[in-house]
Amino acid sequence: MAHLRSRHRLALAVPVVLSLTASLGFLPTVASAATPAAEAAPAADGPNLSYVVNTRADHRTVESVRRAIARNGGTVVTSYDRIGVIVVHSANPGFARAIRAVRGVDSAGATRNAPLPAQSTTDVGTPKALGADQVAEAGARAAGDQDPLEPLQWDLPAIKADKAHEKTLGSRDVTVAVIDTGVDDTHPDIAPNFDREASANCVSGKADTTDGAWRPSASESPHGTHVAGEIAAAKNGVGITGVAPGVKVAGIKVANPDGFFYTEAVVCGFVWAAEHHVDVTNNSYYTDPWYFNCTTDPDQKALVDAITRASRYAERKGTVNVAAAGNENYDLASDSITDPVSPNDGTPSDRVIDPHRCFDIPTQLPGVVTVAATGAKGLKSSFSNYGLGVIDIAAPGGDSTAYQAPQPPATSGLILGPLPGGTWGYMAGTSMATPHVAGVAALIKSTHPHASAALVKALLYAEANATPCTDPYDINGDGKVDAVCKGSRNYNGFYGRGTADALAAVTK
Repeated sequence: MAHLRSRHRLALAVPVVLSLTASLGFLPTVASAATPAAEAAPAADGPNLSYVVNTRADHRTVESVRRAIARNGGTVVTSYDRIGVIVVHSANPGFARAIRAVRGVDSAGATRNAPLPAQSTTDVGTPKALGADQVAEAGARAAGDQDPLEPLQWDLPAIKADKAHEKTLGSRDVTVAVIDTGVDDTHPDIAPNFDREASANCVSGKADTTDGAWRPSASESPHGTHVAGEIAAAKNGVGITGVAPGVKVAGIKVANPDGFFYTEAVVCGFVWAAEHHVDVTNNSYYTDPWYFNCTTDPDQKALVDAITRASRYAERKGTVNVAAAGNENYDLASDSITDPVSPNDGTPSDRVIDPHRCFDIPTQLPGVVTVAATGAKGLKSSFSNYGLGVIDIAAPGGDSTAYQAPQPPATSGLILGPLPGGTWGYMAGTSMATPHVAGVAALIKSTHPHASAALVKALLYAEANATPCTDPYDINGDGKVDAVCKGSRNYNGFYGRGTADALAAVTK
């Protein structure tokens, strides 16, 4: 099973990526009457790390803080002045503590533990591509105007997307940005709907618009391509059909070659989306290196602050941000959670965290639509995180076929989508559930083109199919309860307001 950070971790959060066979001490320098030559130079004997420095968003403050950054051994990579976030590199081991004492700085912290560039970790793996015989067999079952592989997509009728397509495929004026591992825009299912102008590579924290910079390399995860296809694979007689096959899809690459989604990249992604009029962002990952970022820690607090500023900026610009809940079967509304994977670019330990003070970002940020996964039987996926007051909505993300087998002609309980290089394969995770919700949000925006982000979210929730708690929840049938759902039929910890409904999105 892949490590993925893209709910991350190919489902990536860990997004679960499954194959066909199975199925991230020093006081500030103070200006004085002393000559510059008399001032002590900041230490520069530590690892070269990346930092975010969060300031008041006014020009005078930002400029003052930039000067303090230079005095304390930092180099500004880029500055998002509209939200007061500055990306900095520094080898001064006391940089963060020093800069936090500077007037105008609200918070500052290292975005990573591993030096630049990040050290390689676990290989993300690649799902097994469908064979030619499987493609041919599925194509023979396709009916009417179905794309060849649509018979294998049990997830489309699960949210009534097939019925929605009889009314509309979505508007070309709507763009969904996949903030992820990169998107192969040459794939025949993605190329017809790809929005190049809204695409970029944000890995360094500064947008790179070189042609193709948004694509994954051959050694990088196929996750973002799979997600993009789930949202907007064209209905063109090839491969699969997306939830909203008439809208545009963009790729904003934020995962580095080692698969880490660092804060500076995620901030860049949200800001890029906001300033390029993206209607919906899909975020199937958690921000490395901490699964949960605790606001009691000054470094982690700075990461929460930076991404909160960026995601809220995007929403103010009209963008609906949708994010995966994660794949560890955690109750995100409990009093404590043991996090064994953080920091995942350093030496992890079994941290016991308080979910009320430590947050999975961007999943648990204000205003973000948090998505849980369901399987082919409509039940919470065995791996999906949950929690009353945390989960907003649910959608198909797949599950082990042994737990939730689909109705024929579908053969796998996982989710089928495109892979780089022109093939298709299966994955599962809340990473796969999130694009279904992003696609439905895109259909709502297509139907209500002047709707604000707040209204699109309100309609998304109001139009969801109420799904009551599964009680008892014994997904593997071993006689033991695997998770406890709390709440009512209309709002609970497994399914939030219910299961996303694509047909209602285009008819109500």
